Amino acid sequence: MAQTSLSICVFCGAREGTNPAHAQAARDLGAAIAEMGARLVYGAGDVGLMGLVARAAMAAGANCLGVIPQHLLDLEVGKRDLTEFIVTENMHERKMTMFLQSDVIAVLPGGAGSLDEFFEVLTWAQIGLHQKPIILINSAGYWGPLLALIEHVIAQGFAAPSLRGLFLVVDDVAGLRAAVADVPRA
Repeated sequence: MAQTSLSICVFCGAREGTNPAHAQAARDLGAAIAEMGARLVYGAGDVGLMGLVARAAMAAGANCLGVIPQHLLDLEVGKRDLTEFIVTENMHERKMTMFLQSDVIAVLPGGAGSLDEFFEVLTWAQIGLHQKPIILINSAGYWGPLLALIEHVIAQGFAAPSLRGLFLVVDDVAGLRAAVADVPRA
């Protein structure tokens, strides 16, 4: 069955981090997803920024799909009161399921896992496997060092300048809302 509403995959930290701006951005994103009539697709955790996004989205009435591998179910305190809940065998299956279930990828601050998720979908875009929007939400300038690294990679000849065009950087959730306004639904 074809989906009628926008599905936004959110990659973000299983911790809240030290800057309260990131927690606020997570809550704002969850609320915005609901306000846009979109569905949240995320890693099913009930901790960190993941939990904040999901709780805000649910409180505002959004449908939420959580996808979590079995081995993380207890570690990340899987949020089981979601609209849909999928348990996968491993991390690779989790990322692929989240990707396939979404129209847009949004990346809030996070750690190694969020970087892995961002670079995987960025690489897939680079080699032509998809054209879904990838949006870095640069809460309180969090992604500045990552953007500098990408510029370094381009300057050193390990990626073409076209890499810059495969993702969008926005400062806040208002920027994401504007960026997804005309995204086609899967």
